[in-house]
Amino acid sequence: MLKAYLLIVCEVGLERNIEEAIKGMANVKDVDVVYGEYDLIVKIEVDDIKQLDGVVSEIRRIKGVLRTMTLLCD
Repeated sequence: MLKAYLLIVCEVGLERNIEEAIKGMANVKDVDVVYGEYDLIVKIEVDDIKQLDGVVSEIRRIKGVLRTMTLLCD
């Protein structure tokens, strides 16, 4: 199992909409709105890097997502 955190910068005012859009996605374990440089933190668990790429790509297509950073962890 591969675990990752996705840090997201959103368009101002769309944080809660994006949070709701992400919550129901496959492989997403948790989503939190945070304050600071990033607006959302998403915990993702997948079987391999190819599957992670698919989840991240799907999230990046959500209206209002401006920028992401993916962090792989043990």
